Amino acid sequence: VVVEHLCKSEVMAGSITAVSANPDFDLFRTTEDHEAIREAVRAVAEAKIKPFAAAVDEESRFPSEANQALIAADFHAAHVAEEHGGVGADALAVCIIIEEVARVCASSSLIPAVNKLGTMGLILKGSEELKQQVLPTLASGEAMASYALSEREAGSDAAAMRTRAKQDGDNWILNGSKCWITNGGKSTWYTVMAVTDPDKGANGISSFIVHKDDPGFSVTGYEHKLGIKGSPTGSPVLEDVWVPDENLIGVEGKGLSVALGTLERTRLGPGQMLQALDAIGGGLLEDGLDPLDLGLLRRHHQLAAAPVVDLVAFQEGVERASPRHGERVIACSQEFEHRTRETTRQLRI
Repeated sequence: VVVEHLCKSEVMAGSITAVSANPDFDLFRTTEDHEAIREAVRAVAEAKIKPFAAAVDEESRFPSEANQALIAADFHAAHVAEEHGGVGADALAVCIIIEEVARVCASSSLIPAVNKLGTMGLILKGSEELKQQVLPTLASGEAMASYALSEREAGSDAAAMRTRAKQDGDNWILNGSKCWITNGGKSTWYTVMAVTDPDKGANGISSFIVHKDDPGFSVTGYEHKLGIKGSPTGSPVLEDVWVPDENLIGVEGKGLSVALGTLERTRLGPGQMLQALDAIGGGLLEDGLDPLDLGLLRRHHQLAAAPVVDLVAFQEGVERASPRHGERVIACSQEFEHRTRETTRQLRI
């Protein structure tokens, strides 16, 4: 819509034409600083994350080696501003970090991605006191953060959530449960959405910061996933969890706005993961591997149990990397998709 509006403007239309005719214009080219970040992240990923990626997936364990390597290089929570102890990386730099880590281990890429997701609402709307309590612990690597919005009865329809927060003096009492929460059980801080006024619908949802050690808080119900098995996906449970009023993010009733503002600024991350998968074909060729050997793919890039949506990105990437094998790739992909569907069916049974 914005591009269409600009193109309808005579002045802007002339400018756009001039820009598009100039091959040296750097509108879509990353800066030297960003490329330097890419090189640094790739070096860390290749040396300290990739060697453990297969074991992480096979054993369904958290990639602790990757976490320590990212912390040592300040890539684990690079979005945290300098005034809160971080390095203050911009959105593009964080996307590059996610992409380069996902290139060797998708599970590990969710460490920087979800640390940002879990604190973006706080950064946007939280008080300075709450930021000072939470963000320095992320910047130092002492803590991780998760984002607790979804519920089994309220996935895409977040306004239908059942988790409740009742005010009691200067505190809030939270009750309910969440699901599909990335890095659940590993994070210290959780941004939790809860209904504070059921009569107001979407305008009756508020956002809170909850600590893993708050009495009544626990994480259970870990999902048995088809892929990205090194990143735990759990179900936080809140049973009479007392949260001080200071842990309310923004103002009461604006939690859904906080949630949507968070998603607007962090859904670039999963896109970068897919971009990394798109490059896997090229990575396999660099390693001297046959991109059509499904056995090697299983061990080398954790794609044996990847979701079908990731498989599509993989297929397109390999086709571009090795177009002469396009028909064989499609045939392998179709077989792969069939096996994935059969596995899903068995899990449901």
